[in-house]
Amino acid sequence: MKFKNIGWTSAAVSFTLVACTSSPTIVRPTALQQVDAKLVCDSLVGLKVPANAIGLATNGAVVLTATTVKDTDPSGAARAYCKLTGQILAIDSTAAPIRFQINLPQQWNQRALQFGGGGTNGRVVTADGAFTGAPSNLATPLARGYVTLGSDSGHDATTKPPFDTSFALNQEELMNFAQWQIKKTLDVAKHLTQQVYGQKPIYVYFAGGSQGGHEAFDAAQRYPDDYDGIIAQYPAYNVINMWLGAQAQAKAIYGERLNVASPAWLSPAKVANLVNLVRNECDALDGLTDGVISNVVACNARVTPQSISKQLRCSEGQDIGDTCLSDAQLTAVAKVASPVKFAFTFAGGSSSYPRWPVLEGATFAGVEHLGKTPVADTSKLPFGPDGSAFQLFPAKGGIQGFITRDLKQDPLAFDPNQWVARIQQVSALTDATSTDLRRFAARGGKMLMTHGTIDDSISPHNSIDYWEKLHAANGSDSVREFARFYLIPGYGHGNGLFKSAHDWLGTLERWVEQGQSPKQLIARDDNNTERTKLTNGRTRPLCEYGSYPRYKGPTPATQEQANDARWFTCTAN
Repeated sequence: MKFKNIGWTSAAVSFTLVACTSSPTIVRPTALQQVDAKLVCDSLVGLKVPANAIGLATNGAVVLTATTVKDTDPSGAARAYCKLTGQILAIDSTAAPIRFQINLPQQWNQRALQFGGGGTNGRVVTADGAFTGAPSNLATPLARGYVTLGSDSGHDATTKPPFDTSFALNQEELMNFAQWQIKKTLDVAKHLTQQVYGQKPIYVYFAGGSQGGHEAFDAAQRYPDDYDGIIAQYPAYNVINMWLGAQAQAKAIYGERLNVASPAWLSPAKVANLVNLVRNECDALDGLTDGVISNVVACNARVTPQSISKQLRCSEGQDIGDTCLSDAQLTAVAKVASPVKFAFTFAGGSSSYPRWPVLEGATFAGVEHLGKTPVADTSKLPFGPDGSAFQLFPAKGGIQGFITRDLKQDPLAFDPNQWVARIQQVSALTDATSTDLRRFAARGGKMLMTHGTIDDSISPHNSIDYWEKLHAANGSDSVREFARFYLIPGYGHGNGLFKSAHDWLGTLERWVEQGQSPKQLIARDDNNTERTKLTNGRTRPLCEYGSYPRYKGPTPATQEQANDARWFTCTAN
């Protein structure tokens, strides 16, 4: 099927700017219309986007391929769209281009959704699937009529290992990753929608998790005039601070030497015993024993490094097997469960990285976050059968590519105190820590932010820290006008014991476009394995930060009651 060369079918939309003390307010139409593509998809091959159409410095952009697609998305929704791929050309002739994909539906709803990336990017985000945290049975944004877009952030990591940061040796590639690429890619998409539909998007949204959450923060903080709604899930917003926090966890497990067995390392069996102990202590504190710790505050009061030591310490503190923890291993657990303190400040004023939820329900499983062997070996990737601990790799990437610019730097031997000036310099470039969202809010921008309580890749306490700073800087009433934060029990880094799924995009649409602020949101558990067959599809209320879902039904609960959000209420900590 091809895009037809048909006439313009929707009414022209005009934008009126109204004077405002802090930012212009855009008066938009009360109802959006379906707009048909005006151009044949194939005709877009070779189309050039001039440099002056892009708000940051580039050498322009070019469309390399244009493919007409007619398919069905994973939810079963039919789609017809034009898939464009291309490049945004760098100013520096030695820098890589930003590779992008932009999808233009045949019938457009006058909205655009930009998808965020993950890790250190380096692969084109195709933007043709579900947004982060969407239910598996929900039609994709593309099927719903959105123009969707994504990029590789300006470097190609297709053949490189996770958290390879050799690209950061080039300053333009570093800056594209750090903050520029989302603006450049969006401006290209706006230019192309103008060419294809005769107008630019009326509403622009951004959705991402992890590094995509960092990019979501960039959208709200650095480019507030470009975005109307933001979904930021488990955001890696303060990446330099976070990567040095990762180094601290790696050193807690491995010490300061690569390729030497560490007595502090915890085997998967030891980790499982620790996780089970915490769950046994805390699961029922939310009124229901269901495998998920929801009342984290009460759990913190009950489970501490000291209480763990009393229950799991090996005889005389020596490692005598998987049923107990040695003194060295208990020390490692205490370090992981405590904030990392630095002798200097990062961008935004932080001088610490918060604790990981190892004593709050995190499983440290899946990608084997604490590793499969006691040896820190950067050639043994964390996803493999003999992989080293996960946090060793973001630490390695941040230290080598961003801070020292030495790809042979030993990440465990690195001393941050010897690199304070460079750390602060690159943190200012890369970390999205600003709490000044006044311009974003003044334009009517809205942000939904989430984090799971058992995220062992990026600590949920990192998001809590930002949220509390945002409130301190702006006041709770002001923040409530434009942002919400949901701390989700049992949810990890896009997975977990409770794999939270909700139509965040629909919720955001209603808030931005109709003024309907989020109320009584429900999440579904999208786990679907033999292990989770009794809980797949269970629901829970999404509770705003400061509260948790507490079971209020009859005891003992039936399976039906335990799986139904109607039997839970958001309860203040």
